[in-house]
Amino acid sequence: MKVTKLISICDLKDCPTIYATDRGTLLVQGETPPDHGLRIPAHETLVEIPVELIRKAIADGLV
Repeated sequence: MKVTKLISICDLKDCPTIYATDRGTLLVQGETPPDHGLRIPAHETLVEIPVELIRKAIADGLV
């Protein structure tokens, strides 16, 4: 899979980031919230990202 960085809210490696893939999908990098209380299937996960990341992606015309 080819992954392209679309948007991040900082210049470091370990920051919330949105990536595009050559499959026509998005990958989201963020923190795994330990206290969400949801039932998530074993093959899925949740990540938490700041709303500001989505706002920046929209403002930059990426979504």
